[in-house]
Amino acid sequence: MSDPVIIYVHGFNSSPQSWKARRLQAVMVAQGRAQQLRTPALSHWPQRAVEQLQAEIDAAEGPVTLVGSSLGGYYSTWLVEHNPGVRAVLVNPAVYPYRLLEDWLGNNANLYTEERYELTTTHLAQLKALDCPQLQDPSRYLLLVQTADETLDYREAVDKYAACVQFVQPGGSHGFEQFEALIPAVQAFAEGRIDLPAPTPLPDASL
Repeated sequence: MSDPVIIYVHGFNSSPQSWKARRLQAVMVAQGRAQQLRTPALSHWPQRAVEQLQAEIDAAEGPVTLVGSSLGGYYSTWLVEHNPGVRAVLVNPAVYPYRLLEDWLGNNANLYTEERYELTTTHLAQLKALDCPQLQDPSRYLLLVQTADETLDYREAVDKYAACVQFVQPGGSHGFEQFEALIPAVQAFAEGRIDLPAPTPLPDASL
């Protein structure tokens, strides 16, 4: 059987240069497994971003696990629901981004690439079109959330993915503090196993 492929799916106004993506890449390089990781730079247009990710899935030579952060978790859910066999680790995922991003309409800039663009109601409509109210197979998801997420209400994800395996860690932040401690669990899930550490409480990073 081919080695599992991990595709890191970054969030809104982020990129493959985000610290979680870079940390995951560093670990896999050190393990000699860099060829198993993909970190695509996604379009700010939701429809185009999903097309890019679908192309990565179609090109993969092994079983695929998506690691979706924030908005990337929302994209990952749609892709799991439309690709038999694909799994996803959701890291502080956005559940209703088409509501959240209403406050961001207008001029925006990517935090890493400095690309400037206008966020429009068309973006929101494309996001809403990707909503998946029901999950066909909850076993294909692993939810990782921290309760002190300053951007998203973690309870929305806990509720939506209630039937999935969950790691709910008190404290932390939207960026997901100490993500490196969960990388072995991410890799285990990509291999079809559940191997989670205890959710030791963390300081609230926003304080």
